[in-house]
Amino acid sequence: MKTIPRLRFAHLPTPVETLPRLAAALGGPKLLIKRDDQTGLALGGNKTRKLEFLLAEAQANGARTLITAGAIQSNHCRQTAAAAARQGFGCILVLNAPEGQSVAEASLQPLSGNLLLDRLMGAEIVWTTLEERQHTLQATFQSAWQDGKRPFLIPYGGSNAVGASSYAFAIQEMIDQEIHPDWIVFPSSSGGTQAGMALGARLFGFNGQVLGISVDEQASVLQSRVANLANETAEFLGEKQRFEAGDILVNDGYLGGGYGVMGEPEREAVNLFARHEGILLDPVYTGRAAAGLIDLIRKGQFAAGETLLFWHTGGAPALFAERYRQVA
Repeated sequence: MKTIPRLRFAHLPTPVETLPRLAAALGGPKLLIKRDDQTGLALGGNKTRKLEFLLAEAQANGARTLITAGAIQSNHCRQTAAAAARQGFGCILVLNAPEGQSVAEASLQPLSGNLLLDRLMGAEIVWTTLEERQHTLQATFQSAWQDGKRPFLIPYGGSNAVGASSYAFAIQEMIDQEIHPDWIVFPSSSGGTQAGMALGARLFGFNGQVLGISVDEQASVLQSRVANLANETAEFLGEKQRFEAGDILVNDGYLGGGYGVMGEPEREAVNLFARHEGILLDPVYTGRAAAGLIDLIRKGQFAAGETLLFWHTGGAPALFAERYRQVA
């Protein structure tokens, strides 16, 4: 396997814990949790692993400013701002207004959750709409380049071959911890985490199932995205692996009211994890994936005696966002 540049700022390996009280409450299989909410960078999350590789690439290219995009409560943007502050980069975040809000309304709303942390860590915010986000991102990059800021563009979610490679190595980390669950369950959206896990399972001999609970996409769309990215990541690492969409396990049965919309399933999942295990999920990603996991357990989708590992990808700062204050 090709050696690729990497900065070391994540708190790794992240711990694996048992969830005995939650498992007892659900009456289902043994439950474990991999705590990537404890990666250490501005309240942690899965993007920290990706940023170790992405920022090494930025440094190698002589960059001085990181630019990326996301939703108003983006965990990826918050961790990018933190990594920029830690490693001495400038940071520009292109954030889209929530559905139903104008750019002007979004830019004037009270700071809360991830947005508050973005500001606290010194990121410059450029506001746009979801429809115009990609155009605004490119225009922001060109403007920064013309201003001599030496920008480096990090893709949405950190989900390219460089970022996804981090989760191939995360599977190796889990195996080195002597953890061998029958199932890994986690939220999947931009696809980088799942693509890396799918590749890592093959490269390091993990024989369990890797199941992504879709946060915002139909299964067919996400399966194709993940398979393509897994192939790109394998090529990037110099490995001869080939994935088809059918190789990727995705459940899209828990899309609810759409991206970022907290419904009763997400609310219940956040409360169950908090009240039985003292673990905080977020309303958008881990809350939705945990809601799917809980429902699948209740439906008897897992065999007796199996072990399930919920891979906690972080996101708890969103609990403190104004729009999610009814979570409890």
